[in-house]
Amino acid sequence: MKKINFIIYTILLSIIFSSSCNSQPIRLFAGKYTEAGEKGLYLFDLNLEEGTFKVISESDAGTNPSYFCISKKNGLIYASNEVMNFKGIKGGGVTTLKYDTKTGISEKINELAVPNGGPCYISLSYGDDFLFMANYSGGSVAVVKLDDNGIPVSITDTIIYEGEEGKVSHAHMISCDPAGKRVYVTDLGLDRIVIYNFDPALGRLQQIKNGIVSLPKGAGPRHFVFSSDGTKMYVINELNSTISVFNVDENGKLTSIQIVTTLSEGFKGESFCADIHIGNDGDYLYGSNRGENTIVTFRIASDGTLILAGHTSCGGDWPRNFVIDPSGKYILVGNQRSGNISLFSIDEETGIPVEPGKDYKITAPVCLKF
Repeated sequence: MKKINFIIYTILLSIIFSSSCNSQPIRLFAGKYTEAGEKGLYLFDLNLEEGTFKVISESDAGTNPSYFCISKKNGLIYASNEVMNFKGIKGGGVTTLKYDTKTGISEKINELAVPNGGPCYISLSYGDDFLFMANYSGGSVAVVKLDDNGIPVSITDTIIYEGEEGKVSHAHMISCDPAGKRVYVTDLGLDRIVIYNFDPALGRLQQIKNGIVSLPKGAGPRHFVFSSDGTKMYVINELNSTISVFNVDENGKLTSIQIVTTLSEGFKGESFCADIHIGNDGDYLYGSNRGENTIVTFRIASDGTLILAGHTSCGGDWPRNFVIDPSGKYILVGNQRSGNISLFSIDEETGIPVEPGKDYKITAPVCLKF
């Protein structure tokens, strides 16, 4: 009897503790396109259970901080400024902010111009020693060296992609694989993925042998995500509203194994894919459709291929970016045109986001991160 009572007591404590943890606010970062005089980086205390957003700080992250990444190692936020002229210099920029985890206040501490302009994506190298930046308008990528304190100090590499067959390059994402062995670039304009080795001693990218993978003409590869073991890569294609699934071999090379549509059967009209993420348990993959204005959910089969699970309204207009919370139980969607962040819970049985009950009004949200 005592043993049974102890078990029941333990279960109750677990439930209470879990409920208490879920009700505790967590920090959400949001970047946006800016109008004159606006600050572009917001930090919220977000109560997921209650669906409440409390603004902790608004920070000057430069003009149009349309994408950013966070170094927990250095306590820094790096925002890519999607402009063609930065502080009087032709090109884009990266703005660095120091983040105080206790107060939630972030302060601009550094600015650096990046050649070619229009950076739309920024990520950290495997060891947080360099930044990788993709320049959409400039059709190029850049590598930025960080000093021992994580401050950007110089551009160590720039690769400009030449157009072909009347097409212009639009590099859209650059990031390394989960093990940090390779760096991948999606080129939306040239319908391809380019694969590199990275030399951390020199801060330079070196294309691997046969390191260009072509996608169907007009696909427009935008963002990608890897399975946790790095053996599968999922690429969301903006222009033809599909997801391409690739096997990744030990040398980092890609082999296409599946292409699936992201749109609902019977949908008619224009729609453009944007973001892609895998749920925390690795069982479901999500993508956003701008135009159809939905979040599509796929179940990931044992062989890594995708099986459609369903579509959910995004809770607004033009879902450019979304993020899954650390618990894996919620999805937040930044709807750029309707100016709101929608909060969804994830159905544990189906993996599908449940229609949002709460949201937060903010003009032109374009990047969300925890």
